[in-house]
Amino acid sequence: MVSHESRCHSCNEQEEFGELLRYTGAGFAGGLIAGAVLDHFGFHQSALGQWLVRTLSGEGESLFEGIYAIRQRIRGSAGSMAEAYGWGKLSGMVFPWIIDWGSRMVGIDVYGVEGFYIPFFYALSDQFGANVAGLIFLRNKTGTWGRALSEYVRHPVMLSSAAIVLVVPIGLLTARLLGFSPTTQTLTAVETIVANLCWVPPLIGWLMRK
Repeated sequence: MVSHESRCHSCNEQEEFGELLRYTGAGFAGGLIAGAVLDHFGFHQSALGQWLVRTLSGEGESLFEGIYAIRQRIRGSAGSMAEAYGWGKLSGMVFPWIIDWGSRMVGIDVYGVEGFYIPFFYALSDQFGANVAGLIFLRNKTGTWGRALSEYVRHPVMLSSAAIVLVVPIGLLTARLLGFSPTTQTLTAVETIVANLCWVPPLIGWLMRK
């Protein structure tokens, strides 16, 4: 028989993953709105504009999830996978900025096939941080790395996170090879949003707790 405490913990985690899903939607909306506004005022290929649009579309939810993790810590809530996921995503935000601006500085065509990896890092670099944070959470929960790895490979949220990191760059490269190019800020937002499957792990976590 499931204890009342277990049911409460399950309900709390369901609510937490539900919040993460809402944060993802807010990030997508912010990116599309920013792209439309920039295009309206003629900043179709502004580098700074692309940085803003990609950050909102690909990492907007990381900002909200990081705020959520900080809020949970301030509340003194017991650690959860959702909180660990939020901390991990926040920690991975800066890396794509370095990749983007570094690529522009060395002359990479960010609109061509050779620049396919840039939206990938904006969309999913935070998944690397989320995976590491999730693994550390499981290590603290189980007490050993062996048990943590055992739980990791059986945890649908962590496995889905790892899977999309492998699948998305193939899709982005294929789209560029077929002629797609983010020549407007709106297209930049759309490309990043399509690549940003970070909502899949929280969705799985939410469904698991229903």
